[in-house]
Amino acid sequence: MAFHVEGLVAIVVFYLAILAVGIWAAWKTKNTGSEGDRSEAIIVGGRDIGLLVGGFTMTATWVGGGYINGTAEAVYVPDYGLAWAQAPIGYSLSLILGGLFFAKPMRSKGYVTMLDPFQQLYGKRMGGLLFIPALMGEMFWAAAIFSALGATISVIIDINVNISVIISALIATMYTLVGGLYSVAYTDVVQLFCIFLGLWISVPFAMSHPAVTDIGLTAMHQVYQAPWLGSINSLDIYTWLDNFFLLTLGGIPWQAYFQRVLSSSSATYAQVLSFLAAFGCLVMAIPAVLIGAIGASTAWNQTDYGVPDPKSKKEADMILPIVLQYLCPVYISFFGLGAVSAAVMSSADSSILSASSMFARNIYQLSFRQNASDREIVWVMRITVLLFGASATAMALLASSVYGLWYLSSDLVYIIIFPQLLCVLFIKGTNTYGAIAGYLFGLVLRITGGEPYLYLQPLIFYPGWYQDDNNLYIQRFPFKTLAMLTSFFTNVIVSYLAKYLFESGTLPPKLDFLDAVVARYSREHMDKATLVKSDNIVLNELAPVNPRHSLTLSSTFTNKEAFNYVDSSPELSNTEDN
Repeated sequence: MAFHVEGLVAIVVFYLAILAVGIWAAWKTKNTGSEGDRSEAIIVGGRDIGLLVGGFTMTATWVGGGYINGTAEAVYVPDYGLAWAQAPIGYSLSLILGGLFFAKPMRSKGYVTMLDPFQQLYGKRMGGLLFIPALMGEMFWAAAIFSALGATISVIIDINVNISVIISALIATMYTLVGGLYSVAYTDVVQLFCIFLGLWISVPFAMSHPAVTDIGLTAMHQVYQAPWLGSINSLDIYTWLDNFFLLTLGGIPWQAYFQRVLSSSSATYAQVLSFLAAFGCLVMAIPAVLIGAIGASTAWNQTDYGVPDPKSKKEADMILPIVLQYLCPVYISFFGLGAVSAAVMSSADSSILSASSMFARNIYQLSFRQNASDREIVWVMRITVLLFGASATAMALLASSVYGLWYLSSDLVYIIIFPQLLCVLFIKGTNTYGAIAGYLFGLVLRITGGEPYLYLQPLIFYPGWYQDDNNLYIQRFPFKTLAMLTSFFTNVIVSYLAKYLFESGTLPPKLDFLDAVVARYSREHMDKATLVKSDNIVLNELAPVNPRHSLTLSSTFTNKEAFNYVDSSPELSNTEDN
């Protein structure tokens, strides 16, 4: 492949444009809000992100390199086709469900990150545990994007893939470092516009190439390969449903999504942003679907690509840049590829910012340094942006199965965090014991189900399993959804069981070592109703008890009213009156 000066110029122009917008947004952040709330301005943009910018940035969070390239690949691959391109519908429904049920309670309570309600209800230990799958999901997602980006750029210009990955990661990390959510949001507007314009300009030229057969014909009839509409085998229905639920429900509990929700000026705006982004995801998938269909309708031996075709060369995952490169005129090709390459970063920067936000607030501030100054938190965020950006880049360069790691970590987000989020927002009475039990049950069921991408063999063989040509065991049973439901019901059952055992006196209060049931009242709030049950203790003999560390936790949450529910409970009021 020859070195293309035009391609290099196109990429440089797009990258410089995005970097300029990111720096301008950083300047805007510096001049917005008071100096005392700088960290919140970085994390949630001062909670004044408008509908236009908010809709663009929430859409761009999903419509990145993995979304566009993955949709085109699914349509192109003969064994899958459009029937298996689940991301557009799955993520759109995810945003709709998020807007209907999750955006309003999260935004109305004034949280700053997705992990805030977990730490508020379950304590800092559980918040730290839930940070692990959340961090894994964000980091492996960013690494997968950088990996795909390097391969895409290598199609445009013949330079080392590693160099392109490092340069792209540096630019994304740089404007995220200086501007936080404002830089990410405003660059998302530019990146989404680049994707839309670049792909739609390329589609008519690719369709009109002499080697391309009418995609309407190849949709239903086999010409060069199986019809690109695809089909779902009866044996694979449960696998299809399992993946669909993973995308739809597992697409909700991500910090990258809730960062946009919590940056909205109101709960209603947060809901509207979710609905706008759902529509945007569907619209942005259309050119990717068409490009995948064009790839399936092309006689590649009549193009400069030659033989064998991309799927035979195991380059099906690169079908989108290949179509733009070989089926479009040079100037259109470089414009489209340059725009897509620049826009791929729209998801990577969001993941890096999300991971650093959760660490700085939920791990560093709330768990270790509750009295940390705003300036200190800002510097912690900057350092972690650098560390997480460098880590994602290193994984993209070194790990041979980044996508496999991302698949596994996204499964953990679906199986562990989603049921926990349901419980913490909608199920009253759940506690730390149930949360830990649900966490462990979900994790064990997922790991023992195996993961072909990581060559992880299953320990539990569910009905319908089979062995493929590579001697890997494939599960047809929807065991991921089973693990998610098991995690949810385990959380509820164990929570209510622990609550009953402690409150009925079956277990003594001293066994409440997590301070989740009895200690929540007796130690933190001096529940005198419990203490006066002992005949030899009178109220005036009770020694003063220093408030527990978690009592001061409320001062770090915007929603301080949520912490007063115990003080105003009827039991305590009646006891104090007595």
